[in-house]
Amino acid sequence: MGAGKTKIGRRVSRTLQVPFIDTDKRIVAEHGAITGIFAERGEPEFRRLEREAVSAALQEPAIVSLGGGAVLDPATQQDLAGHTVVLLTVSAQAVAARIRTDKRPLLANGTGDWQRIYDERRPIYERLATITFDTSSEPIERIADRIAAWAEGHS
Repeated sequence: MGAGKTKIGRRVSRTLQVPFIDTDKRIVAEHGAITGIFAERGEPEFRRLEREAVSAALQEPAIVSLGGGAVLDPATQQDLAGHTVVLLTVSAQAVAARIRTDKRPLLANGTGDWQRIYDERRPIYERLATITFDTSSEPIERIADRIAAWAEGHS
């Protein structure tokens, strides 16, 4: 959360001339605001919807941005094993300036929640990652250009 997945993903997709899919945006388009889904139907229902969105998106030739919790699903982990996975990391200090906790149901208590969630998920992220880029201090545009150049060299 707050690593710049959407901004970087969009830029990389433009550079590589492939579609960009943000699975959270697909969920919102079909089912309404994520905060509303969490509040009205709970996290398990959101995760079910997320799994459906991720599964469908991974079938398409595209740059796919997953929500940070999507990798908690074992089926998603299996699906990602067959894909190139770029892990974007960010420091707690940098993320504090980027995130709005009122739009993120799992961050009700701010960056303390972010750090706890990141620490819990980090082993999964690192296991699934093909390559990692840190987004803490370098401009988003430069990171996206580096990712695109790496992808072009590995396709």
